[in-house]
Amino acid sequence: MRTLTKAFVGVTAAIGIAGGGLATAGTAIAAPVSVQQQTVSGEVSVLAVVNLGLDTAHAKSWQCWLRTTGYDPGTIDGKLGPNSWKAAQRKFKAMGYYNDSIDGIVGPNTIKALQRYLNLHGANLAVDGIAGPATRSEFWDFAGTHRC
Repeated sequence: MRTLTKAFVGVTAAIGIAGGGLATAGTAIAAPVSVQQQTVSGEVSVLAVVNLGLDTAHAKSWQCWLRTTGYDPGTIDGKLGPNSWKAAQRKFKAMGYYNDSIDGIVGPNTIKALQRYLNLHGANLAVDGIAGPATRSEFWDFAGTHRC
């Protein structure tokens, strides 16, 4: 169990760093691993939600927009989990903005693709792979313009 807890904390910290900073990573709290999160081999499958500052309504709008444009994000639930990000990665890849594996993980390459896409729609973001305040603000604005 201790190994699973360490793995969970490590992955949570990595998500916090990718999501925008060490403050988020430093607040990672170990939680008991549910049965649903354990795979047959005993490894932890983290069901991460990375909304990049979007509230549920904006995240649902983003998911609806992905579906409307032909990229199925799974359930429209306002939680941007791996299926939502895989859909976004597929869309970004088709546009030539993303050249990494379609894994649903929101790392620097996914953030860079999102920044390129937002720039296409009028933003003026540095394409640096960091989901800082400017990227989050532009994502909020863009996601708020789409409704289901």
